[in-house]
Amino acid sequence: MMKLLPAVFLFSAPALAFSAEPFARATVEASNGIVPGQQVRVDIDVYVPDFFTSPPQFPLFDLPNALVTLPAERSENLTQTVDGVQYTGIRKTYAVVPQASGTFTLPQFGVEFGHSSEGKETKATVNIPSVSFTVGGSTAKQQEVTFAATDLTVEQAFDHDARSMKVGDALTRTITITAQNTQAMMIPPLDPGTVPGLHRYENAPVIQDGIDVGRDTASRRTETYVYTADKEGSFVIPAASYTWFDVSSHESKSASLPAMTVNVTAAGTASAAIKPVLEEAPRPLPHVNRQRIAIIILSLLALAAFAWIARKMLPVLGGRLSLAKDRYHSSHGYRLKLLRRTIATGSEMEIYAHLAQWSRSLGYRSLGDWLRDAPDELRSQIDMLSARLFKSADETIDRTKLATAVDFTKADTVLIESVLPPLNP
Repeated sequence: MMKLLPAVFLFSAPALAFSAEPFARATVEASNGIVPGQQVRVDIDVYVPDFFTSPPQFPLFDLPNALVTLPAERSENLTQTVDGVQYTGIRKTYAVVPQASGTFTLPQFGVEFGHSSEGKETKATVNIPSVSFTVGGSTAKQQEVTFAATDLTVEQAFDHDARSMKVGDALTRTITITAQNTQAMMIPPLDPGTVPGLHRYENAPVIQDGIDVGRDTASRRTETYVYTADKEGSFVIPAASYTWFDVSSHESKSASLPAMTVNVTAAGTASAAIKPVLEEAPRPLPHVNRQRIAIIILSLLALAAFAWIARKMLPVLGGRLSLAKDRYHSSHGYRLKLLRRTIATGSEMEIYAHLAQWSRSLGYRSLGDWLRDAPDELRSQIDMLSARLFKSADETIDRTKLATAVDFTKADTVLIESVLPPLNP
């Protein structure tokens, strides 16, 4: 391809010879006669003295009646010497697809980057100069909008022999359109035609750029159709044609797919046609499988380590828990809670026995010794309880008052008085 309409913008022109400053160039690549639908490549070169510290940020811009994209291609590194100064450059290529005839002028826009200046990192912006190109009509057919490319091929394939189907079977037809000097998103779909008597289901197209074709790269559109039959018969998938404008020869061309006859016979057992599942379940990528295996192995190791630690620590933890439980059960508060529960719900004999046990736990030899230090209310309630149990008196205790009065002293404050008489009176 030859370069047309080059434009050079020197950031500090015309003083380039006296100071080394960043600058930019814009160049339109094209062959003779651009037609609507043809991809036009615009090279943007950004140069800095010394080297870049951060890559240029190339923005997208709008252009009426055209589609502007940044193809996923690697940037090209450049070098150039200007007036004895060594410059480092980066080239990025825009793809512009005009949709009509006329003159197209790309707007000026800024590109930001970082570069080294006198040993320090410096942020800078250069303005990309405006460039233009002219789009004419197709020489074959003066159409305003066409699809233009080079080396275009159309192919089709079936997943099994289309001439032998049974009722309820599914036949998958894959059509691929491959072309150079275009983008996959610009490749128009092919009309597959209709087949009376067959049900047709269409999958979403798959588009790909950067496909290796020998030493070149191409773009591809893949369309998938599934045909099913619910009755016997002979059905014809019609021939299909695909027309495009060949940029190399500057003429319209057409590719065709042959017709295909589908013979459907009766199934072994009666069955109705089932709508096929077009989308296959996604298969995990190899690195995903490796990550899952690694996670499973780490999880198993963690569980094994936890089991080993638990086996070593459980006896210790069990002993500590048992000791803590014993301490709690022997605590004053817990024993008082049990006594009050017995007073509230137990029989009179159970209350009397629990009170005797309670007095001994406080360090007294008997219930009477404990009552000797008890307040009047507590002594009165226990006297009524004793009279009712041992004297058949018609006394009735107040369980609420008794439960409230039992906690009047603690064992560590009790002084036990001997019941034995003095040895030497």
